[in-house]
Amino acid sequence: MRVVVFVKATADSEQDIMPTTELLEAMGKYNEELINAGIMLGGDGLKATKHAKRVHFSGSNRSVIDGPFAETKEIVAGYWIWEVRDMDEAVEWVKRCPNPMFTDSDIDIRPVIEMADFAEAMTPEVQALHDRNLDRTGGA
Repeated sequence: MRVVVFVKATADSEQDIMPTTELLEAMGKYNEELINAGIMLGGDGLKATKHAKRVHFSGSNRSVIDGPFAETKEIVAGYWIWEVRDMDEAVEWVKRCPNPMFTDSDIDIRPVIEMADFAEAMTPEVQALHDRNLDRTGGA
């Protein structure tokens, strides 16, 4: 099962306060454990939302909103993509993570939608299109 693990932003991360050398080292060691265990497929930290854009969809209209965005607790500061047996394994790995922030913080774990989840809507044509896109991007 693939999951995306979201590191939630804090007031510090939204102010571009960078981690200490010690935290970078601890996170590097943690990432190395994830890689060695065959869990980590990818991941990165994200810049504060003052560097971001949000595109709002309303019918056929699109509008662009410049960051920063309110509600820090809803903002993602980083992510991992993991391959795990089940949600319990993902939780156990997150519990081993060094606190990625200087203050109390949260990490969310969300399962990735797999093609089998679309079974009722999946036609041979849609499956072929999906397969072509995977071949071109090397995606999962």
